[in-house]
This record gives sequence, structure tokens and C-alpha cells, in this order.
Amino acid sequence: MKSDFLVIGSGIAGLSYALKCAELGTVIVVTKKKDIDTATNLAQGGIAAVLEKDDSVESHVNDTLLSGAGLSDEKIVRMVVESGPQRIAELVEIGVSFVMDQKNSSGYSLGREGGHSCRRVAHAYDLTGREIERALLEKVRSHERIQLFEERMVVDLLMVKGKCPGWENSHHKRKCVGAYVMEGGSVKAYRAKITALCSGGVGKVYLYTTNPDITTGDGVAMAFRAGADVSNMEFVQFHPTCLYHPKEKNFLISEAVRGEGGILIGEDGEPFMQKYDSRKDLATRDTVARAIDKELKETGEDCVYLDITHRDADYLKNRFPTIYQRCLSRGIDITKDPIPVVPAAHYMCGGVKTDIDGKSSIPGLIALGETACTGLHGGNRLASNSLLEAVVFADRAAKFCNKYWDNLNKSEIPEVDDWKSGNATKLGEEILINHNWDAIRRLMWNYVGIVRSMKRLSLAKKRMEAIYDDVDQHYREYFVTPNMIELRNISLISLLIIQSAMHRKESRGLHFLIDYPKKAPNIKQTVFRRKRIEKNTWEIEVLKEAGNE
Repeated sequence: MKSDFLVIGSGIAGLSYALKCAELGTVIVVTKKKDIDTATNLAQGGIAAVLEKDDSVESHVNDTLLSGAGLSDEKIVRMVVESGPQRIAELVEIGVSFVMDQKNSSGYSLGREGGHSCRRVAHAYDLTGREIERALLEKVRSHERIQLFEERMVVDLLMVKGKCPGWENSHHKRKCVGAYVMEGGSVKAYRAKITALCSGGVGKVYLYTTNPDITTGDGVAMAFRAGADVSNMEFVQFHPTCLYHPKEKNFLISEAVRGEGGILIGEDGEPFMQKYDSRKDLATRDTVARAIDKELKETGEDCVYLDITHRDADYLKNRFPTIYQRCLSRGIDITKDPIPVVPAAHYMCGGVKTDIDGKSSIPGLIALGETACTGLHGGNRLASNSLLEAVVFADRAAKFCNKYWDNLNKSEIPEVDDWKSGNATKLGEEILINHNWDAIRRLMWNYVGIVRSMKRLSLAKKRMEAIYDDVDQHYREYFVTPNMIELRNISLISLLIIQSAMHRKESRGLHFLIDYPKKAPNIKQTVFRRKRIEKNTWEIEVLKEAGNE
């Protein structure tokens, strides 16, 4: 398979990028499940942008910097925020139907979420992600230059010696020219001039997550193995309010519920957020998640509750139709009953380190969406900034490709070796995979969760290294399967998160270390590179950058 552009992932970032690159050349989009199995499709809240007259770029920038705990890159933040209104207008032009309100100067109905100083979240009720995904997929499916292949599992990136236009300053001697992709039982080479990783986050590394089952950190793991810089992996965002019910595993209760007046209460019915932050229930996600975690540990209860029963019943049914119906199916009427909630792994603020155009450190390789660490989110993502980041960087990356297209188009895509299985044999029992999968997710939840300690991290590292070696041995001895590929990726991602967390000896943003409860005076970015210096350890480069505290 050969194309000008290979896009790995079919969420908002990948589809937006694919549509714009199709103006230049041929595009292949591969996704390992069905096209709608994405975190985009589950995004309830909306997309944040400065749309009202009483809002401002400075206000949105400051809210983002404050949430990022000093680690956000102000240049990136300002670029993303300034680009927001134009990108939303493009989504509307594509066919996205946001809820409108003619009483507002913008014409949009705008929600407010934690950490935002005003209403600026454009939404499609509580189905925003699904609506955006629907509109983008319709355009992609009808485009003559785009091929969308479902249920294709990417194994690893294709790397060859050489340079790539636009990456003249890269220290790498090799470039990415596509990926090995699993089709049914065979692995084939998909070659391309530019490859974009848009494969989502790492939520399935943890036992409890709001993410779809596909989020196993594939893009970050593949990029790291290929030699890309990976940054700030210790910053895993836990969504404060995931529905607590034995028949639900990943249904989140949108932050917009708190934005519309929802109050967190304990089993005794008393609010508690005033003890932790002056913003109470509208504090940022890191603060709220830690507050809930502390309440649960102190009381011994299984969950807390989100109470919005004081709002008008018809309003709640119209504003949150999906949440209302889903809760009702579980015997919870949100117009009358508080909603039982617990924190769950939700979003990776770290990832493949990129520049302002979405370029990774590897020539020919772009990273977008949750796979990337762009400098926007810093130590904690501000609510509804992720969809914004995806469309803004998809646009930047496509414009970069357009700028260098004459030179890129002239370059031939080199031939590569076929996939070799060597002396591999068929894995007879999936229990070998399932056991390690369960062990990793429980280990990460119990030892590397919302609140961490050096003792627990050290134990986690020791145990994960043994699991990683076991998984690596299975990968080399047996024919690859989708489950094995995912297990290989989450074992690597888990080790990166653990080592990154151990390296940051302070508490900042989403990373809270009880041994070091305060922020360190120097603000640093943690960057990993795959230069192995001993078993299961990689070179760590610490970049000192100016903070925004």
C-alpha cells in the first residue's frame, strides 16, 4: 500500500488533517477498530473558543496557563486560542451543528466548565464529539482522494536512512516512511511520504477509565520505539466524575454538569469542594479529582455524588439528553437523584513532543491530538481545550505540508523490507496475554494513580520491568496478534509514566507526590529518548523553560 499521506487514527485530529492533506495528494486513514470508536466520539462537553464579545483572548490564555501549572508554552497557548474562532467556523462549514442561541452576540449557545472564567464552550448538547465525528466522517467517506480502512492494527513505524524536507534541524539520521499494518492475519507495509500519528491516548493503561477500549497508547509507544522524543508522561488527567455503577465501565458525567450548577456532595449530602478550592465545584480537574480521592479515602465510601436536582427538570433533559437517558437506564433520575461518581483515567497531557506545526523529532513523522505533547496543556488540561487543540494543530500540520509540498512530492518513497516473522510460532493460549493485561492495569491504578508516593512508584517500576520483559519475550517468540500488540504498547507506556513520575520530585498539576507536596522552584519539562543505557531504562533529558506562574 502506498500513498502521499498515511494517517493513523480516525478521531477529530486525524480526519481534520486528512481532509486538508487530500487537497495535496492521496491519503490513507487506518483505524484499528470501527471508525467511530474514538475518544472524539465520546467527548460530551464541547470545544472551547473565544466567541463572545465579553470574552477575550487574554482571558482564555490566562485560564489555560493557570490550569497548566507553569508548564504550558505561552507561545503555543496564544496561537491555539487565537486560531479557535476560525477553526470552529470551519467545522460549521463542514456540517457540524452546534447548538445556537441568538441571545448571545456570537449566536452560539455556550457552556462553562471548570477552570474557565466565563462561558466559551460551543457544544452540541452532550453529544459534541459524536456530532463532530459524524460531520468529518461524511466528508472523508465521500472524498475521492481518501481511503479509510477499518480494523487495521498498526504494529510499528517504517524507518529508513535519509532526510525529509522541513526537518532540516533534526538530529535523526533516519526518517519515517509509513508503518507496518496488520490486516487479518498478515502484516503489510503501508508506505507514505508523511505519516501522522493521531491514535489517541493511554486510558486503558488504568483499571478505570472514561476512554474507549482502543486507547492503549499505540502512537506514543511506536514513536518512542522509533526514537522520537516523548515528553511529560507523568501528567495523566483523571476525570473527576465518571458514573459509578456496576453495569458501567467508562461513562463520564460531563464537566458541563458542574458548569451548569452541579454540586459535589458526600454520602451525608454535604458539599465539600469549598474545603479545597475557592472556586469550589468549578475548580480545575486536578484539584477536583484529588479532592474526591481524599474524601473517599477519609470516609471509606465507594463514591461521592454530583447533585444538580435544584435545576429545572425540563432544562436538564434538554441540556443533557444523553446523560439523562443513560442514568435513567440505570435507575438514576438526575432531575431527582444525585449522580454517584468516581474519578477515572481520562486524558494524557504528555505524549510525542512536537513543535508548533505538529512535527515530531523524527523526519517525516507528525503527531496530533492526544498522541502529541504540543505545549498547550502543560501539567493539566483545561476542560474542552483538547478538541480545540486537535483542529488547530491539524490545520498547522496541513499548512506545513503544503509549504514543503513541492519538495516532498518530488521525493520517492523507498522500498522497504517485508515483515519477517522469523521462527515465531502461534500463541496457543490468550491467558498469557490476559493475565499481564490485568496485572498492568491494576498495578497502575493502585500505585501510579491520582496521589503517588516514591515507595509505591519504586515498587511499580520493579514489577512493571518484569512484566515488560515477559511481554517482550512473547512478542518475539509468537506471531503477532492485535491483543499482543496492544499489550506490548501498554507495558511500555506504563514504564514511561512510572519513570517520568519518579523523575519529577515535586507536586505540580496532575502529578501529586506526597514525598514532595510542593512545587519545585525551577520549572522543567521531562523528555525521554530511546537511548538504552541499561535494562528497561532510557535516557532522560530535562529541559528548563520559563514558566508562567
